[in-house]
Amino acid sequence: MDTQLTGARAFISGSTRGIGLAIARGLLSEGAEVIVNGRGEQRVASVVGDLRAEFPTARVSGIAADFRDPADVARLVGELSDLGGLDILVNNVGLFGVAAFTEISDTEWNDYFEVNVMSGVRLSRAVLPAMLARGRGRILFISSESGVSVPGDMVHYGATKAAMIAVANGLSKLTRGTGVTVNTILGGPTYSDGVADAVSGIAAAQGVDEAVLKASIAEDHPTSLLRRFLEPAEIAHLAVYLASPLASATNGAAVRADGGVLTTLV
Repeated sequence: MDTQLTGARAFISGSTRGIGLAIARGLLSEGAEVIVNGRGEQRVASVVGDLRAEFPTARVSGIAADFRDPADVARLVGELSDLGGLDILVNNVGLFGVAAFTEISDTEWNDYFEVNVMSGVRLSRAVLPAMLARGRGRILFISSESGVSVPGDMVHYGATKAAMIAVANGLSKLTRGTGVTVNTILGGPTYSDGVADAVSGIAAAQGVDEAVLKASIAEDHPTSLLRRFLEPAEIAHLAVYLASPLASATNGAAVRADGGVLTTLV
């Protein structure tokens, strides 16, 4: 299938690992130009080097920025503006963590909203006007099934993921009659680097095999139809499609790649 992405320019926040990196690989494999992002210059440079080796003919670069810092985000937006218009924005960067509701401080709540929600607000505000003026463009928010069915031990995370869905839905209303679309992906439990690190730590602490623990956690999810963790590439496949001209009729949608975890319509 020709996704018609050759030459399209994409920026993916939080793309030096996990789902973001998988989306970068997916877009590069389809001929897009990709700008990756992470907090540290060294990590970004390393990932850019790896991607250039993996995709020798592709155009890939990187910009480091910490989304906890509005000034850093302002610098990032300025650098993106200097590069010219984006065709694709993927709002992927996010904090993730399990914690009891009563133990989450106001500072932690603010950090989660600053990174998970305001990153997408600031980046979308920066790129949407130019997309609307050109009459084409794609904005994707990488949310989660936890934004629909909020876990009791991740209320702070789920609340921000719900906010992402709301922001994306509202922004889509601004694209009426244009070739710009704004959509959200509701990912299911995914074996990203962060989850893998957590499982590895638990396995080591409990003295059990990591692969056995991974399978056990996935199988214990009460509503999962997939009965396993998703792989980051499985989220990326959907992201590549939604970023392409082929998805022109999909706008304002919260599209599920959740492995059947959600039991209600979105």
